[in-house]
Amino acid sequence: MPGTAELTPPVTAESNLPVTGEPTPAEDLDGKAPLHGPESSKIAEETVADRAASAGVAVGESVAEGVPPRSVGGRRRAPVAPEPAPELSDAELRGALEAILLVVDEPVSELILAQVLEQPAERVGPMLDEIAAGYTAAGHGFELRRAAGGWRLYTRPEYATYVERFVLDGQSVRLTQAALETLAVVAYKQPVTRSRISAIRGVNCDGVIRTLVTRGLVEECGTEPDSGAFLYRTTTLFLEKLGLNTVDELPPLAPFLPDDVEELADATR
Repeated sequence: MPGTAELTPPVTAESNLPVTGEPTPAEDLDGKAPLHGPESSKIAEETVADRAASAGVAVGESVAEGVPPRSVGGRRRAPVAPEPAPELSDAELRGALEAILLVVDEPVSELILAQVLEQPAERVGPMLDEIAAGYTAAGHGFELRRAAGGWRLYTRPEYATYVERFVLDGQSVRLTQAALETLAVVAYKQPVTRSRISAIRGVNCDGVIRTLVTRGLVEECGTEPDSGAFLYRTTTLFLEKLGLNTVDELPPLAPFLPDDVEELADATR
């Protein structure tokens, strides 16, 4: 109005507030009145911590790019490393090695033994040497030998006569039914691997094959190119025992087997 002076509030330090509507650094998330001083800084820090916790990230922690977080209860957890295998004592290591060597049917390397036992190879090698020396010193009828890049138990040469007598004459002069079946598979499918023999018979044939090899009826004849497995064939002694000149003189196999046996055998090749 004319003659009326416009009243303007004085500008003071306390009224120096932003006019854009943006919250001040000390203003909380609920839009309450701004705070100043030490209390303002404390509330701001708590607000940042609350936001970080709701996002599942600890304050001061950055999420690595490209690494998926592992979360438990909304928080990342570092991957748990697998627990190392317990170290065996010397007595336990010796016993474990002896147990494995009693069941292997071919030389086994120090590296494989170390992997199976989850022990350092630096311990396995010296322990095998110690076991071998102990057998020799004790005068056992068997010995632990290095052979074909690995270790295996063998009977001592000075007792070979007794072993041969036991195998050939002691237990049974006649072949068992399992040995006859295995020998027939080798005769008709030679050269053939142990795994295929077992697949055709439906049972493990490792022990039976060892018996046939010991009796001189079956022998190794190289390895399979793809798998590297040993191949087996019949021997001259086999032909002599059956009165044959060659394996071609064996009677045809088909009349004695069901129609699907040959297909099953070929499928296991």
